[in-house]
Amino acid sequence: MVSTDHRGKAGLRVQLRRADVLAGAIAILDEYGLGDLTMRRLATSLGVQPGALYWHFPNKQTLLAAITDDMLAGVAAPTDTSTWDARLDVLAHRFRDALLAHRDGAELASASYAARLATNDARDTLAGACTDAGLPADEAEFAADTLLFYILGQTMDEQSRMQMDSHGALTEDASPLYDVTSGTARFEYGLTLFVDGVRSRLSEHARH
Repeated sequence: MVSTDHRGKAGLRVQLRRADVLAGAIAILDEYGLGDLTMRRLATSLGVQPGALYWHFPNKQTLLAAITDDMLAGVAAPTDTSTWDARLDVLAHRFRDALLAHRDGAELASASYAARLATNDARDTLAGACTDAGLPADEAEFAADTLLFYILGQTMDEQSRMQMDSHGALTEDASPLYDVTSGTARFEYGLTLFVDGVRSRLSEHARH
């Protein structure tokens, strides 16, 4: 693990590791949100000059991508399932749970994927499950992207509404606390539609 020595605010030597920077960034994200996660604020929380951070992350975008990779690290772990649809269900719920575990998690991950900076382990695992279902390789890739964007979009909406509600920015009728169905129920309904769509494509291929 790479570590570097830097002088802190008081002029004392501070040994800064990449893992320390990452942990500090996640702590700020969880407490204050993505908008308040700046390199300057992170450096202050770690007791170093801002320039010290760039030894480990050349810019904020690569830092955010590293946070995304850390958040989603467990998604690609093996699943104890015997069918492709059960595997997709487990993977999709893992993905959503990982995003919900961190404030603004979906917004952060969406930005990292859009910038093509996050690793694709979690997304490639979704594609692998679609391939195991029997989809051709190109369709499995498209299907994985479709499911990825659904998870990100649905979860971002859920987190945004909860954030707005916590600040009193929603009317009572618009508050997620008054929704007839839960965020999980809505997510599972969309996931069922996706799986049904994959089954339909498989049936279409079988007829030709």
